[in-house]
Amino acid sequence: MSTKLAFLFPGQGSQAVGMGRELAERFPVAAQTFAEADAALEFALSRLCFEGPEEDLRLTENTQPAILTVSVAAARVLSERGVEPALAAGHSLGEWSAHVAADTLAFADAVRAVKARGRAMQQAVPAGQGAMAAVLALGAALVAEACAEAARETGLTVQAANLNSPAQTVISGSAAAVERASALCKAKGARRAVMLPVSAPFHCALMQPAQEEVARVLGRLAMNDPRFPVAANVTGQLVTTADAARDALIRQVTGAVRWVDCVRALKATGADVFVEAGPSKVLTGLMKQIDPGLKTLNVEDAASLEKTLAELR
Repeated sequence: MSTKLAFLFPGQGSQAVGMGRELAERFPVAAQTFAEADAALEFALSRLCFEGPEEDLRLTENTQPAILTVSVAAARVLSERGVEPALAAGHSLGEWSAHVAADTLAFADAVRAVKARGRAMQQAVPAGQGAMAAVLALGAALVAEACAEAARETGLTVQAANLNSPAQTVISGSAAAVERASALCKAKGARRAVMLPVSAPFHCALMQPAQEEVARVLGRLAMNDPRFPVAANVTGQLVTTADAARDALIRQVTGAVRWVDCVRALKATGADVFVEAGPSKVLTGLMKQIDPGLKTLNVEDAASLEKTLAELR
């Protein structure tokens, strides 16, 4: 039975000190990927990934190129072993990793662009004014309703930011509005609403200044039509052209990550095996909530690589 492979690429929050080190030590193509990132950024991103310190790795402008680099390294190691995707999707920042894997963007360009993206997202809202919360076990429609009510009551911004799984929606906006929406979600039956330790309210209208900066950065970059279709966070549909890819990467800064729709779009096109390439297994966990019948593997180090290759044989 032939399988149709989709690669999944994680977003911010998946980082950990030590990520990618084993891949770089064991596989020359991974070591080369880190060397390319260091050269593109003119600083030792590799050392930050491998050794920390954690507080520097957690800075959004470092986190984003770091996760991108580990993810691309993992994808390149797979490619060297003949494992190529027919489709891909990435969660938020991960959409950039997917487009590097699809040759839509040159890796060095993407590393520099996501550093600028991270810095712009960090600067868009003063520290402490924005917030994000994960709402558990409440349907997305009811979450949206709670956000609309909270926005009306407070006169502030709050909206659904990440539609991660049928059981998890993340909301984002002004801190007071997020707190009010969280309370309303609990009143509507949510099991929990957990404030997230993030540095800015991503994927909401408050990110407009960052979206303008991403548009400016992407406007200067050469982009190709992707080698294979990539799911766009902002629509949940597959993109197949450079123009559509650019538009999707710009709009996702203020738009919601429609992750459930992205996974369903990959499945509808025939994807039946999913490989998460990059640090941690956040997306693997979400897949179990979205569609437990789908086979999901991951590659973040030598052991997970061997396990995945064995499963794909």
